[in-house]
Amino acid sequence: MSLEIIDDTETVELGPSADGTYEGAMGGTELMNKALYERVDNDLLDQFYIIKSRVRWTDPKKKNILWLHDTWDDPESQHLRDKEKRERFAKLVFVSNYQLQTYNLAHGVPYNESIVLKNAIDPIMLDQQKDDNVVRLIYHTTPHRGLQILIPAFEEIAKHLGDKVHLDIYSSFEAYGWKERDKPYEDLFEAARKHPNMTYHGYQPNHVVREALKKAHIFAYPNIWPETSCIAALEAMSAGCAIVCPNYAALPETTGNFAMMYQFNEDVQTHANIFANQLFGAIQDIRDDNMARRLVFQKNWVDNFYNWDLRAAEWTNMLKGLL
Repeated sequence: MSLEIIDDTETVELGPSADGTYEGAMGGTELMNKALYERVDNDLLDQFYIIKSRVRWTDPKKKNILWLHDTWDDPESQHLRDKEKRERFAKLVFVSNYQLQTYNLAHGVPYNESIVLKNAIDPIMLDQQKDDNVVRLIYHTTPHRGLQILIPAFEEIAKHLGDKVHLDIYSSFEAYGWKERDKPYEDLFEAARKHPNMTYHGYQPNHVVREALKKAHIFAYPNIWPETSCIAALEAMSAGCAIVCPNYAALPETTGNFAMMYQFNEDVQTHANIFANQLFGAIQDIRDDNMARRLVFQKNWVDNFYNWDLRAAEWTNMLKGLL
């Protein structure tokens, strides 16, 4: 298998708003922020200023909370090494235990200044049967997280399985308002457009992706970006999709060991070969009765532990406790 490694070092940084979100963006952070303000009492929320990852301003009249979504090595996180700067915040909120542990090890962020309130989703209601004639794979996150591994791996699989498999790709930095960052991946997008067993959909709103997940069988995710959590995986699990991904960063915690997980490898070529073999096996097993039972259990688990009703109650209790 031959892979072209893409250099993603040149980025265009658009400044965040005062609360750390990007205006007009609908990335994971923005989706979580929107859901929080829809589900938690606004009179309670109004007593706090909740900053998402990137600190531009703190409110001297309110209790400030820093809700961290990024990795420990993000330049925006380095200020947390300083105890006095951490004292600006009534609480540091992390989205996974993995993320908190990395901040503790890298920056010395104390556990007693922190709390883990995991991301959440609205469960996906499965109102239709998935097609038994074609195994549909889906990739529905930004391209830098592993698309350069997925496409050549799928091309190889399609040589063996032909029309029995199809890959739908919902991927673009347009979700963050950074359309120009798609340019390094245009060759990958074009390869998907030209392949008879792939459909490149670009950026689509979350409700469109959720409908596509209902039809998909497998979330194919050869992740190479250290996730602090993974909303894409949560929604795929709720939609009854098997997940093929490495045991990298927060993915084991997020997927609760339901994923068809393989050992991460730093070498891209080796990673691609391992992933292709694991994905091929998942396609072969997807209609097995044991897999069907596993996916039902998986959906029940994620719908119960990662739903917004539960998370909103946890946020409410935390905020009331700080008052």
